[in-house]
Amino acid sequence: MNTNIRHDWSINETTALFDLPFIKLLHQALSIHLQNFSADTIQISSLLNIKTGSCPEDCSYCAQSSHHKTGIQKHDLLSTEQVVVAAKIAKSNGATRFCMGAAWRTPPEKQFAEILNMVEKVKELGLETCMTLGMLNDAQVQALKKAGLDYYNHNLDTSEEYYPKITTTRTYAERIATLEKLRKAEIKICSGGIIGLGESKKDRVNLLQQLANFPIHPHSVSINRLIPMKNTPLANIDPVDSFDFVRVIAVARILMPHSFIRLAAGRETMNDELQTLCFAAGVNSIFCGEKLLTSYLREVKKDRELLQRLGITTGHDT
Repeated sequence: MNTNIRHDWSINETTALFDLPFIKLLHQALSIHLQNFSADTIQISSLLNIKTGSCPEDCSYCAQSSHHKTGIQKHDLLSTEQVVVAAKIAKSNGATRFCMGAAWRTPPEKQFAEILNMVEKVKELGLETCMTLGMLNDAQVQALKKAGLDYYNHNLDTSEEYYPKITTTRTYAERIATLEKLRKAEIKICSGGIIGLGESKKDRVNLLQQLANFPIHPHSVSINRLIPMKNTPLANIDPVDSFDFVRVIAVARILMPHSFIRLAAGRETMNDELQTLCFAAGVNSIFCGEKLLTSYLREVKKDRELLQRLGITTGHDT
């Protein structure tokens, strides 16, 4: 691996990367990618919504917020048995990591024992485990660590400056505080952002600089393309330019050479050519399965066909 890992990227340096001619940026990102990862393997994750809707947060992009009348089908916490069935299906589809997400501001104590049980039972299947449950306190972090949780997903979404325009019920500092608790507990972090929220290039620069200057880079960096959800404040926003989206991936790869860059939400809106461009820019992880929280993913069959055409096989994220 290339050991030239930095945690002191400046705004000017990061902006200069975004300003490179597209082909030159792509070449630099691919070169760094090939120094650290195989070109013909990709890590597959699957995400299950273990609790849907009624979230007290007011995130302007989210169909699960109780502040927006989106009409989604809500359900309380699934049983461990239901989660294990879904995990087995995910594993049969090639997933090596099973992610479980719940629409909470912070997980309720009365249901936390069930969460820990889910972690233990999914690990027994030979899958890596990941949770995204909102903000955590120290005791919850330590309990998840003891249960054997491998990863925790906690996206920053956008820059600190733009964040209040997206979410007002929590602060950016609270988001960072949870990530710091996880890092100290040595739980691997998955963290990234959503592109297409109406943010500026400067906001994208600041988001990636923040992630790259953490004491330890996120093990996985999720890059999401906004899916405008009906009856949310961002329902009618214009889609992000495809080349601008790929630029974000390429800069993330350059800033965080050892991190897995995951193409997450919005992949079902991309054609095969755009996805392939993302792979060339440094993506080496995808979500695969029927759904990603409240949005539908591409059919597993289509994913397999594309990867086969590109000569890419699934590999373990280690």
